[in-house]
Amino acid sequence: MARKESTAADTAAEPGRLKQIALTYKMTRRADSKIGLIIAAVGIVTFGVFLAIGFLIGHPVYLGILGFLLAFLAMAIVFGRRAERAAFGQMEGQPGAAAAVLDKIGRGWTTTPAIAMNRSQDVVHRTVGKAGIVLVAEGNPNRVKGLLAAEKKKMARIVADVPVHDVIVGTTEGTVSLKKLRTTLLKLPRVLTGPQVTATNDRLRAMGDLMSNMPLPKGPMPKGMRMPRGGPKTK
Repeated sequence: MARKESTAADTAAEPGRLKQIALTYKMTRRADSKIGLIIAAVGIVTFGVFLAIGFLIGHPVYLGILGFLLAFLAMAIVFGRRAERAAFGQMEGQPGAAAAVLDKIGRGWTTTPAIAMNRSQDVVHRTVGKAGIVLVAEGNPNRVKGLLAAEKKKMARIVADVPVHDVIVGTTEGTVSLKKLRTTLLKLPRVLTGPQVTATNDRLRAMGDLMSNMPLPKGPMPKGMRMPRGGPKTK
C-alpha cells in the first residue's frame, strides 16, 4: 500500500517538474536566444565522440549507451549554468539581488543579509566561509564605502583574527558583476577550518546585527522600500 502511494505521488510530481523545466527554459531563452542550439550541440558532440570511440575499439553499443547518458548529463549541466546566468542577468541592478546570490553560494557559507543599510537603500550583506568574512555591498560605490568601513571596524573589534574581504556589486570599474559574484567568492583562498568558521559565526551571532529586528523579504527587495526612522545612517 505504501509503495502504491509513493508511486502515485512521484507520478503526480513529474508533470510539475516538467512544467518547471519548461518555464525555466522559456525564461532563459528570453535572455539567451541561442540556448537551444548550444544545448543541442553539447549533446550531439558528446554522444558523437563516445560513439566514434566505440567504433574504434569495437564496442559501439556500450560506448553509445554511455555516450547517450553522458550527453544528457552534459546538456543538463550546461542548461543549469546558463539558466543561472540568465536569472542573475535579470536580477542585475535590483536592490537585494546580491543576497539572493549569496544564499545559493553553496555549502560551507553562512550568509546574513542586510547587516547595514542607509536611507538610499545601499546595503551590506555578510557571508562567512573558509575564506573568512566577506562583506558584499550593493548600491552606489561611493556611498557604500562608508558602510563597508563601518562594518570592517566592527569586525576588527569582534573577530580581529579572521580575514575580512569586501566586494562591491555593480557594473562599473572596480566592482564585481552579479554573474561573477559567486565565482569571485569561491576563488578566495581558504584560510579557516570548519571549527573556526563555526566559532566565527557564533561570535558574530552573539554580536547581533544592526538590521536584526527589521523584517526583510528574501531575494530582491521591492522598489520603493524605505528605511524606518531610527535606522542606521551612513557615516
